[in-house]
Amino acid sequence: MLPRLELDVTYAARRPWAPRRAQFLRWASAALAGGLEAARPRARARAGGVKPRGRSPAARIALSVRIVGEARSSALNARYRRKDRPTNVLSFAGAGLLPDGRTCLGELVICAPVVAREARSQGRTPPAHWAHMTIHGVLHLLGFDHERSAEAGKMAAREIQILDRLGFSNPYA
Repeated sequence: MLPRLELDVTYAARRPWAPRRAQFLRWASAALAGGLEAARPRARARAGGVKPRGRSPAARIALSVRIVGEARSSALNARYRRKDRPTNVLSFAGAGLLPDGRTCLGELVICAPVVAREARSQGRTPPAHWAHMTIHGVLHLLGFDHERSAEAGKMAAREIQILDRLGFSNPYA
């Protein structure tokens, strides 16, 4: 049984366009389900997908998504990644198990102007690219990475599979 996702979405920017909470919930839930299928055992346990001692597999997962503009994205990217430019999505790991029994998976910070620019330059619809960035960020929070080519291939394959289930085409084609 998959954990229940509790999603908090805040908008510090909405231009040029940002999805509604319901869309983020659908995409993040799909990423959580698809990511837990292939995540490392420790990540699955951290996210409540595997029953550690005394814990129900139907745990609640808390995820925050914050939509920002270029200035905030650039500041966060400079501070945490030493890259002085805005980026599409940043993933910040959460605290894990909370006293109330929920698991704080983390926070995604998505830059609306960068995602819009990338969607245009890649010939993708805004919802398709937003879905991809949401899935990409959630997979990072589940322990997926793309620093080495073998890991990048596994992460990309998982993204493609999840996007396909949602009716979106392969973003890497």
